[in-house]
Amino acid sequence: MGEETKKDIWIGFDLGGTKMLATVYDEKFKPLGRKRRKTKGAEGAAAGLERVTKTIDEALADAKATPQQLRGIGVGLPGPLDLDKGIIIESANLGWKNVKLQQMLTDKYKCPAVLANDVDAGTFGEYRFGAGKGGRCVLGVFPGTGIGGGLIYEGKIFRGKTTSCLEFGHMMVDPRGRMCGCGRRGCLETVASRLAIAADVAMAAYRGESPFILDSVGTNIADIRSSLLADAVKAGDKVVEKTIRNAARRIGEAVANVGNLLAPDIVVLGGGLVEALQDIFLQEVRDQVAKRVMDSFAKSIQVTVAALGDDATALGAAALIAEKVAEEK
Repeated sequence: MGEETKKDIWIGFDLGGTKMLATVYDEKFKPLGRKRRKTKGAEGAAAGLERVTKTIDEALADAKATPQQLRGIGVGLPGPLDLDKGIIIESANLGWKNVKLQQMLTDKYKCPAVLANDVDAGTFGEYRFGAGKGGRCVLGVFPGTGIGGGLIYEGKIFRGKTTSCLEFGHMMVDPRGRMCGCGRRGCLETVASRLAIAADVAMAAYRGESPFILDSVGTNIADIRSSLLADAVKAGDKVVEKTIRNAARRIGEAVANVGNLLAPDIVVLGGGLVEALQDIFLQEVRDQVAKRVMDSFAKSIQVTVAALGDDATALGAAALIAEKVAEEK
């Protein structure tokens, strides 16, 4: 492997709540190797960090590369982060608090590293390489267990002073609504996340209104996944379809509100729920944008579906560290 090639190898790392994915990219962000494994929940920082480095080492081995060839490592992950210092303030899913992940990676691999919110990284990936490519203002909305949001404005991630922002799922939509996991009442996540949809569908199944779900998994919310919801719609389960459309409509209303504030030219809808039910989400969100955004803005807003799938966060994180290294030259 030539010297020039050695200088242009990057790692993008997606450290999600249930999985970790390390991907090695060349200078054109073509994947050279990868390693995926499940996280082990609240396993503690020491064990978790060991698994992170093992995953990186195995991805490098898959790419037939060595740590000495690395130019930088970018990591996308959920939870409160100190972006300037590269510290994980807290990750409930991983059981980590005040973990200096950026410094640890830099010390071990002798290269720069950067942390980013996973949805920010995913939206940046879509902006650079996917459905948001070429946009001036790109809004990413990713419904899942929660509802994540990211915004790229003139090529940069829109963020707070030291932390990520755009907590899309925590916009209040009903002041007297359900309690949210954040401790507040009536957040968008309580009515439009996959978890909220699954809860409503489970109740419908219990009442006998959703026979497909009842026959498939009973009323266990944890088993009502995106693919099952899509199967139920295909099977003609009208209650499930209505529930999903109501959730997508609420997301569309929130997108329209943000549209009136920021006039994004591209709105990218992503995540497993959207991938499984593209037609419903596109129709409902586009309808709400057309109805609720000022005419002068609505005509310029394109609502589309993410193109990168599970690779968005890792690819976006790799592009972020490459950009940071280029800026610091």
